Amino acid sequence: MSVAHPLRCLFANPPPLPRRPLRRTFHNTTYLSARPSPKHKSVKASELGLVTNDGRSKDTKVTGKDLAPYSESDKAALAKRYTPAQMAAVEAGEAALDPEDLAEQGTMRTDSMRLKYLDDLSNVNPVVDKRVRAPKENYDPNLRFKTEDELLEDVTKFMTEGYTLHDKPKEEIEDISRLDWMKFMDNNRLTVGDEQAERNPYTYEAPEIPKLKILKPHTTDDDDIDSATRRLMRQTGFSFKQIKTFRVKTLVAHRVVNQTRLGKIQSMYFLTVAGNGKGLIGIGEGKSAENDEARAQAKNAAIRNMQPIPMYERRTIYGDVKGKVSATEVQLMTRPPGFGVRCQSLIFEMCRCAGIQDLAARVTRSRNHMNTVKATLQALLSQRLPEEIARARGRKLVDVRKVYYGGNI
Repeated sequence: MSVAHPLRCLFANPPPLPRRPLRRTFHNTTYLSARPSPKHKSVKASELGLVTNDGRSKDTKVTGKDLAPYSESDKAALAKRYTPAQMAAVEAGEAALDPEDLAEQGTMRTDSMRLKYLDDLSNVNPVVDKRVRAPKENYDPNLRFKTEDELLEDVTKFMTEGYTLHDKPKEEIEDISRLDWMKFMDNNRLTVGDEQAERNPYTYEAPEIPKLKILKPHTTDDDDIDSATRRLMRQTGFSFKQIKTFRVKTLVAHRVVNQTRLGKIQSMYFLTVAGNGKGLIGIGEGKSAENDEARAQAKNAAIRNMQPIPMYERRTIYGDVKGKVSATEVQLMTRPPGFGVRCQSLIFEMCRCAGIQDLAARVTRSRNHMNTVKATLQALLSQRLPEEIARARGRKLVDVRKVYYGGNI
């Protein structure tokens, strides 16, 4: 092998690269390589000193010193554009505005209570603002449109007396300008009657529909509410928080057996009492093969059956009452303040759920637990109010304890 061959390989042209296959583009956007480069260099906020070293924006607060008054050169430049009357108005406005107030009120708000959109609050935006309705006094039943003769009379009056729109005397005005004609067309009235009825008429749109509070079950953010509780909320109108605050107590729980042709079927029976501690009380029964399901049935039935009971001074009952279910007889007796609840344990739990604080009870004859609870509820609901007794007797009843002793006995 000669030396010329490797040298020829080194200095020869490299082989051409394989050509990239053409790909079809599905949009009309040019390639990045074909796009023109920007003429000006990008300006960064850090180069302008608008951000700190850690990337946060600086507090560029404008003060009154930054708002310098117009210099003589500025006034001379403005005088070439505005009339002397306009320049006088500009100078009067500059003298009336305090630079400190302008610096405070003219800057962008950065607090948490700022508006989410830019608005100087001078105009009503129909998208984000409520429409300001005109008063009902802006209504004229005799309002009518002008006739052609009346409109022609207005135009004739404007053409003959149009000089009244200017502050200059009539001799110095050569002709009515196009601007004067546009002002006349904008301000000329088209109706005959009350001016406010045309400028700012009372709207004939239907008033806003008042938002009525619709009776519906109270919802909660928790999505783990079972269907039975949701059904209970719809039936009673109580919210989930209210149901959780009710006092619920299981009074009777035992196993029952149903004899069928297929054999004995065992179930669990629960008798539950529920109340809010402010005069509402109810009892419910539940029976199911599952322990938890039977307990939930009794609880929901007790809350669904809650009824208000009369309470004297929110602590005891009105007089002595009796209740009887089967062979069980219950007698409830009112007691003075501080006596407490001295009775059987089942009646004691019912009084706690209802909010009764002073009571004495006696159970005679049979002391079956289920009949005792039902007879106690029957006795509480059978109270007679003093107003009903007075209406039946045609007399006036006076609470001696409140009137003569001031509630001390």
